[in-house]
Amino acid sequence: MRHENRSTERRVPITPRDARVLVQHGLRLTVEESPQRAFPLTDYVDAGCATAPTGSWTGAPDDAYIIGLKELPSEPARLRHRHIYFGHAYKGQPEALPLLHRFADGGGTLLDLEHLTDDRGARRAAFGYWAGYVGAALAVLHWWGRLTGPLEPLPRDKLDARLHEVRDADAAGQGASAVVIGALGRSGRGACDALEAAGVTPTRWDVAETRNLDRETLLSHDIVVNAVLTTRPVPPFLTADHLKADRRLSVICDVTCDVGSELNVLPFNDAATDWLHPVRSLQIGNRPLDVIAIDNLPSLLPTEASDDFSAALTPHLLALGDTDPVWARCREAFTTTLATYRNHPPADGGETFLKRGNTHV
Repeated sequence: MRHENRSTERRVPITPRDARVLVQHGLRLTVEESPQRAFPLTDYVDAGCATAPTGSWTGAPDDAYIIGLKELPSEPARLRHRHIYFGHAYKGQPEALPLLHRFADGGGTLLDLEHLTDDRGARRAAFGYWAGYVGAALAVLHWWGRLTGPLEPLPRDKLDARLHEVRDADAAGQGASAVVIGALGRSGRGACDALEAAGVTPTRWDVAETRNLDRETLLSHDIVVNAVLTTRPVPPFLTADHLKADRRLSVICDVTCDVGSELNVLPFNDAATDWLHPVRSLQIGNRPLDVIAIDNLPSLLPTEASDDFSAALTPHLLALGDTDPVWARCREAFTTTLATYRNHPPADGGETFLKRGNTHV
């Protein structure tokens, strides 16, 4: 388990509790040193894990699996191992081609956790609930003028205390109106729960409501939380032209955060925000629109998010060397994507491939 290259990433794919389970079942788990994890290295040692210096995964045996969560460092240029993490390489994101080149050149494999799914396409391990929870919490706190950067990770009870302060301050119930798009999914459920904790009863939209989108109603809310995961290009929910109409809408939290992808349902949002600057103000239409688009929202609740994710992932890690169909789907997604690029090398340096996104997967 590698150290996370991103300095704001506190989560882990495997908690010490579940590391003990893996070790007891005969797996060898080596944990890199890391100064930023929510769980201390000593807890992994107590669970029976070996340790290694930060960044030493590059020298691991060829048959080792390297597990993490977010992006790899830019070196080595060639990736020879089997990597398990969220690679974000199948939706035509700006960094997709360089990453695929690194795997192709090194002979390695990406087992993207985004494609760890059952036979119906539902993810077997995901951070979605906590992404939605944190995203909606930040949105309502910002609407009340109570969100400032830089953000810091905290336990859920402290975040909830801030949401309850907002709820209690709005005794007359005259606060924000909010709509959650994708309300029936993991992220959507988390977003709705956070809004309820803040005293906001959200409008809940899902597939039926987005099939024939009522933009006038959408724009009549104060807050929009986008929690929709799409794997095919669909008509945008909101564009810059839509936002030029008279609107009440002033805050959007884009939990999905498909910035730079053809699958972005909010294409006016062309840049992510971060912990240092969590909100970006866009001057569109009759009033500013404040956008929150942080792509590692669950890391602001790292302990709770890691506990849930690790518990769901561990049974599949125990079956990693077997014929577990969820890993077979991960491998198929990678080999299909790589083969598409190899068999149809675009003459435009990759633009055609990027625009194709993952519609071929």
